[in-house]
Amino acid sequence: MNALEKRLDSAAEQLSQTFMANYPQKSARHLEPLDAEEAAELLQSQPLHVIAGLWKYLPAGTSDAIFSALPQPLAARLIAYLDSHLAISLLSRLETERRQALMEDLKAEHATLVSEYQSLLEYPEDTAARMMTTKVQAFSGDISASDALAILRRNQIKALDTLYILDGNQQPSGELSIQELILAPPNSQMMDLAKPLRTTLSALDDKDMVIERFEGFRCRNIPVLDPQGQLIGSIGYFDVYQSTKEDLAADLQTMVGVSKEEKALSSSWFAFSKRQPWLQINLLTAFAAAAVVGAFEGLIAQVTALAILLPVAAGQSGNAGAQALAVTMRGLTLREITTKHWRKVLFKEMAAGAMNGVVIAITCAIGVYVWSQSIGLALVIALAMVSSLVIACSAGALVPIVLKKAGLDPAQSSSIVLTTITDIAGFMSFLGIALLLADMLPKG
Repeated sequence: MNALEKRLDSAAEQLSQTFMANYPQKSARHLEPLDAEEAAELLQSQPLHVIAGLWKYLPAGTSDAIFSALPQPLAARLIAYLDSHLAISLLSRLETERRQALMEDLKAEHATLVSEYQSLLEYPEDTAARMMTTKVQAFSGDISASDALAILRRNQIKALDTLYILDGNQQPSGELSIQELILAPPNSQMMDLAKPLRTTLSALDDKDMVIERFEGFRCRNIPVLDPQGQLIGSIGYFDVYQSTKEDLAADLQTMVGVSKEEKALSSSWFAFSKRQPWLQINLLTAFAAAAVVGAFEGLIAQVTALAILLPVAAGQSGNAGAQALAVTMRGLTLREITTKHWRKVLFKEMAAGAMNGVVIAITCAIGVYVWSQSIGLALVIALAMVSSLVIACSAGALVPIVLKKAGLDPAQSSSIVLTTITDIAGFMSFLGIALLLADMLPKG
């Protein structure tokens, strides 16, 4: 029975290892809900290449927690094995004492790597140097394709998409894919096989520039150069995609006053401490909207039907503004637009708000007339719908652009600012028009 149990345990372990190796993204999703200690214990039984393969699919908060639970020797070996951009991202989030301890453990066998990581950590966050991998392969232009393949085999280079060709000054002058190299005639020279570089990045280029280059040139990889024009790394499309996806997910949270660090399984106290300040701010803005309603107290007392229709006016303008905000935020995050496009975005949203406003106004006016039998009330709600939707859509477009132009995070407070504007716009439009057309409204 003991022998059978051992064979079953061995089979289960092999099955787990095979699953993680073949389905790293699914494995990462399965690890997320686990406690960090449980996930770390599960990973300890896996080969290093399997752990590294799924590590890039783990969200930052989850990977940090699991990494902290790993034994120090395994953590050090993982840091040495990961692509440099993943390792640097992980190291930059560690406490200083833990980072220094890991570096000390690595020095014995990886002194060059430690020096490289220390240099990369000096670059500002969200720069190309922090996003790149230093595991690139470059060749002189005068060597043959067969010699290049022999070098790759000898060095056991894995998972290369792009190879770079260097000129006489050891600066990159061309590139080719590994597939092109394999299919090339053995005696052909690398310089004859290479295609010109489509674009390059500087180590200090910010994330916005990196994403704009990938959007503009549609490259699989872009080389990163130091100030002297020497090749120091490369950024792949997948890494930029992952970074942008994380930005979008974070923006969804921060737009409604939730911390970027909060996860679905974060503690209740953490959620409370991060959300409470924004709820207090939102309460203050709600009082501002209430003050607008209070200014028309006399009119509402005379025409009580206005109080019933107030949520309709505010609700429609809020929804329209949120739609415009979501589209604009997506454009800014994916770098489809910049702050220079504000006029085009504004006019587009104003036109969309006006067209939606007219259609909603007709529908709403018919419903209000059937309910109240008042042409005046139907006309007021119709005019209010058009004006409030135009204002709300304009605000949804302008608020994030203005915040970004001012150097602020447009996701951090856009939703709260927009809610204030749309509530006030909705109430002011509806009640202001009602005041102008008071003679047409039913009393009581």
